[in-house]
Amino acid sequence: MNPFLGVIFHWLGGLASGSFYVPYRFVRRWSWETYWLVGGFFSWIIAPWVLSLILTHDVVKVLSEAGPSCLFWTYFWGVMWGLGGLTFGLTMRYLGMSLGMAVALGYCAAFGTLMPPIFHGDFATKVLATQSGQIILAGVGVCLLGIAVAGMAGMSKEREMSEEQKKSSIAEFNFKKGILVATFSGVMSACFSYGLDAGEAIKHITTKVHGTPDLWQGLPVLVVLLLGGFTTNFIWCVLLNIKNKTGYQYISSTVRDGAPGRNQETIIESAFDAPSEEVVERIPRSKSEPARAPLLLNYIFCALAGVTWYMQFFFYTMGETQMGEYKFSSWTLHMASIIIFSTLWGIALREWKGSSRRTITLVTLGLAVLVASTILVGYGNYLGTLPARP
Repeated sequence: MNPFLGVIFHWLGGLASGSFYVPYRFVRRWSWETYWLVGGFFSWIIAPWVLSLILTHDVVKVLSEAGPSCLFWTYFWGVMWGLGGLTFGLTMRYLGMSLGMAVALGYCAAFGTLMPPIFHGDFATKVLATQSGQIILAGVGVCLLGIAVAGMAGMSKEREMSEEQKKSSIAEFNFKKGILVATFSGVMSACFSYGLDAGEAIKHITTKVHGTPDLWQGLPVLVVLLLGGFTTNFIWCVLLNIKNKTGYQYISSTVRDGAPGRNQETIIESAFDAPSEEVVERIPRSKSEPARAPLLLNYIFCALAGVTWYMQFFFYTMGETQMGEYKFSSWTLHMASIIIFSTLWGIALREWKGSSRRTITLVTLGLAVLVASTILVGYGNYLGTLPARP
């Protein structure tokens, strides 16, 4: 075990998660449900199976030996997590990448980190009663403080920018609606942590019975957990394909009349209320020259986004193996890392352009506090690996 190596793995996972949405910006003339589902095939089905088959031993046998109860609960929490993932796109739509991830993942960090030890009855004895546990808990608190600072930066940005400035970087910026969606998304997204916890038996079987190296023990769990997330997203996206008549986009490069043309058009809300004309960009076309979507490039960018998304949990499971008995703290490290790198992407994509010095200072402070939280959690885990004093 090496907690500081674990922190590095979690940073790599945060970099992957904070970056995955970028390739989707290059998808053209596909509706949200189409590019989200195509990317999801790579995130939730292809990448988990391919890497499990390559890096672990007898993954099919491992899953068959895990037992129906373990498989069910791992899958169930994946389905619940899928509900949070569905609304995550709306969070990005209303708050932008940096602020949206900060708020949603703040809730996700708190619920996903603290609930597993509370559920297992270890919170008092393992966390509150030990020095290492107390330091880790302080790191969780510092992480939440950093998230609060990021939220303050977002509110400061909203107050000082005109509507025209907001919409130049985030077309549908809506702070109040975004906060509500981010709350639901964050709480439900924490279910991923519960699914990882429910798959402990799978980890034991793959390492102790089938000889998989400890570093890769979490990969078979991801196969089941992400199948649950895929189920939720598949049902929703297909329903939207039917409702919006966008199913043809998977196989045809010709854009039909009235089809959404903005690469970031998020049709998900249209299941509840019809998108406004300011949101939906209709593609004009003549009978002689129909508009076309770059079919091959769209698949390539979706595949890139999907595999990049999966790599966050590939590195997460690696980092978790280095954290010892306090591996529940991995969730905080993961969330903090995601917020750090997504905020940096938000800066690079000019989402904070036009903000005052005060707002930029808050953004910088939030990043510094989040980095400090990961160091503090890593140090607490390091103390937990030291032999007990006589």
